[in-house]
Amino acid sequence: MIRSNPEEIIRKTMAKFVDRELIPRAREIDESGEFPMEMFQRIGKMGVFGIRYPKKKGGAGGNTTLYCVICEELARGLMSVAALTAMQCLMGTNFLFHYGTDELREQYFFPAMRGEKVSAFCLTEPEAGSDLGNVNTIAKKVDGGWLINGMKTWVTNGPVADFFTVLCQTDPAKKFRGLNFFFVPRETPGVSVSKPFDLLGTRTTKMSELAFSDVRIPGEYMLGAEGRGMSNLMSILAEIRTMTAALAIGLQQAALEDSIRYAKERVQFGQAISSYQLIQAKIANMATDLEASRLMTYRATNMVDKGISCIKEASMAKYFATEAACKAADEATRIFGAYGYSMEYTAQRYYRDNRFLLYGGGTHEILQTNIARWVGL
Repeated sequence: MIRSNPEEIIRKTMAKFVDRELIPRAREIDESGEFPMEMFQRIGKMGVFGIRYPKKKGGAGGNTTLYCVICEELARGLMSVAALTAMQCLMGTNFLFHYGTDELREQYFFPAMRGEKVSAFCLTEPEAGSDLGNVNTIAKKVDGGWLINGMKTWVTNGPVADFFTVLCQTDPAKKFRGLNFFFVPRETPGVSVSKPFDLLGTRTTKMSELAFSDVRIPGEYMLGAEGRGMSNLMSILAEIRTMTAALAIGLQQAALEDSIRYAKERVQFGQAISSYQLIQAKIANMATDLEASRLMTYRATNMVDKGISCIKEASMAKYFATEAACKAADEATRIFGAYGYSMEYTAQRYYRDNRFLLYGGGTHEILQTNIARWVGL
């Protein structure tokens, strides 16, 4: 009996969806600047959002490798849609799934898996991006629960989310050991959401600030044991970084495919520009970086799936693949020439969208510092 390869099946399924449903609408969705709720719900009905979670608990029974394949294929179609899918599959629902009560999972997690509710992850603050030890959103223990005050920024899905996973400080004197995650429904009194940010790229990935003013939540809304927030975040950091690398791979693939297609069609001096060595060199470099990115990323996902610690490998994959995506997008605009400056062609969108990848999961300056330390400096 020939065994089916889950990775191949998922890739073919998602590639067909992207080619038939997403790419033909990518420009329309991007230029609308609106959250693509219809597309979000369709992806939910496909079972994509539950790919990382076990079947017996409402998921699709997949793993990190399959999750990254999905992210890669969707990013090949449109980074905005890939980004909101990545949020729903991992950061936005992970702590609710593992630490939420049965009632919360029934009310929020399972609908989120079906695409009926939108999740968001609130980590960054105006004075605490890479420096999470400086988190100033405070959760104070009160009778019957917690009282939250503070602000979060750069909240992906913030303007449209139905619930939030919020990192708070419960004891400033303990720094990292005082950090904890809390579940906060959008309708909780005291929660206010700013207007969406006007973004350079990923135009339909809605981001905003959130303010918490005397937000009172029950005690069971703490997600995880007290004092374990940073440890619980670190447990999925490798997944976050491999996911970001997979998004970068999808963008590289799209930029490469479009550059090859255009180079074969564009005629200058009586021949297609694909015949010129400098164009060939650009394509060759893009293809090589893409192959290296895939090897690094899926090596890391395989380690995650086997339970092997791989924060170094995941960080290297995120750093390399994202930088390669930036180079690929830049080269695509050069291959397209003046048309790369036109909103009519895809090259400009890749150039705008790749910036989104540089910050999530760790800035490259932080990654470089950590990688240098891990290899012996």
